[in-house]
Amino acid sequence: MAVQLDDAVGKSAPRIGKGGAPPARSGSGSRRIARGAPYLLLLPAVAATAVFLGWPMVRNILLSFQNLNMKELIQHLTEWRGIGNYQEVLGSEQFWRVTLRTIVFTAVNVTLIMLFGVLIGLLLARLGKKMRLTLSVALVLAWAMPVIAATTVFQWLFDSRYGVVNWVLDKLGWHSMAGYDWVGTQLSTFFVITVLIVWQSLPFVALNLYAATTTIPKELYEAARMDGAGTWKVFTSVTFPFLKPFFLATTFLEVIWVFKAFPQIFAINQGGPDRLTETLPVYAFTEGVGNLHFGMGAAISLLTIVVLLAMTAYYLRLTLKQEEDEL
Repeated sequence: MAVQLDDAVGKSAPRIGKGGAPPARSGSGSRRIARGAPYLLLLPAVAATAVFLGWPMVRNILLSFQNLNMKELIQHLTEWRGIGNYQEVLGSEQFWRVTLRTIVFTAVNVTLIMLFGVLIGLLLARLGKKMRLTLSVALVLAWAMPVIAATTVFQWLFDSRYGVVNWVLDKLGWHSMAGYDWVGTQLSTFFVITVLIVWQSLPFVALNLYAATTTIPKELYEAARMDGAGTWKVFTSVTFPFLKPFFLATTFLEVIWVFKAFPQIFAINQGGPDRLTETLPVYAFTEGVGNLHFGMGAAISLLTIVVLLAMTAYYLRLTLKQEEDEL
């Protein structure tokens, strides 16, 4: 028995090396590996982003400094132009008109998206279980529809000869709309595009707002109603302050999404009539691919990114300033 105890003690006791110090343990190496594991897990995503996004961006930057038309493309020539493409674009009135048009178009769409999205989200929070499920399924189906498929449906709806919209308006007594061409003028074309983009964006705002309202403690609503607050007062004093970060983040995402909208605008009327509905992404594609001025198109696309970054920086600055004022 004594021998067994001695053996057990001998096995559990640390071995003493030279100089009387115990040997180094491998725990520090394990901790280093554990600290580096998150970076190793992120490495595939970073590599994929660098290959599929970073390298095309570098190529686009290089292309923006070249004079690349059909001749250079066929003969595999590289003719460097320096900042000539940028000077030509920035000196063009068309670029500034399209930039202003894009900003106004984005502001109108984002305002409508947030307004109707918030109303539908609040409606979801007040509906019964069955009606909420029905409306949620309808929103998800609208959200899941591919962009080009939805755009094609809207083209059919607003078709001048066989469109449902003109037929309904004619039946309601508005006979002058029987053969109305919705893509014949700038305002009517933008109306169709705006309805399409707002319809596609509403599910994201509405469903996320409803999910956010479920995190608000019900005691706050009960306290507000006990104080005699009406529906609008409850929204401004309870819902909006509690969900303000959600509104800021969602508005920011919608600005980016609407600003860079391309397939809806191009598929409806390719920026027409007379290029009056071109936004910056469509303008860059038309100049680059449509007119075969690839260097010019690359320069416009990079300037589009700069404009979007400037708008984003301004919006983030306002957001941070509001948060500092609240603190």
